[in-house]
Amino acid sequence: MKIYPNLIKRLADFFAALIGILIVSLLLITLIIILAIYNNGKPFFYQTRTGKNGKLFTIIKLKTMNDKKDSEGNLLPVVHRITKVGNFCRKYSLDEIPQLFNILKGDMSLVGPRPLLPKYLPLYNERQNRRHEVTPGITGWAQVNGRNAISWEEKFEYDVHYVDNQSFFLDLRIIFMTIDKVINKKDINNSENEDMPVFTGTK
Repeated sequence: MKIYPNLIKRLADFFAALIGILIVSLLLITLIIILAIYNNGKPFFYQTRTGKNGKLFTIIKLKTMNDKKDSEGNLLPVVHRITKVGNFCRKYSLDEIPQLFNILKGDMSLVGPRPLLPKYLPLYNERQNRRHEVTPGITGWAQVNGRNAISWEEKFEYDVHYVDNQSFFLDLRIIFMTIDKVINKKDINNSENEDMPVFTGTK
């Protein structure tokens, strides 16, 4: 049994998430109220994602887009649905805050490969599927090494690298690199946002 990923990391995640929720509670409540006004009483975004060992769970984020549709009932393009406060949340990654509750539940970790949509499961090759050997995270090695500036294949290579090299010091490095990117507003959008290209498999 690997002590760090199977015991120490889980305990650290739990208490870090608990402390984090207490620290940002006032900010979170304020954002929830504002987003509820902007989104007709719906401040949260829920979606099924793939977790460790392929187990499905429901991720929770702040809702950054409204549900406006065209005359045919189709959702408008992303650029027309992002609200002002939603754009602000994305800019500073504030929409990720509710995932601290996912961490408390054990579905997620602070650091790990980003949890993606279940529809991608049949598209991974054997190596790419190894990203599910660890608990997914709010931030990860791929997110601090290019995020939207790199291809899906490159992101998955970073994910597998993390799986093979997971350690306390690597997690700490990723956390500090994430903080730097958020503060300097570099590569903020996460890989699973609706405005990202869809993964169609590796050719």
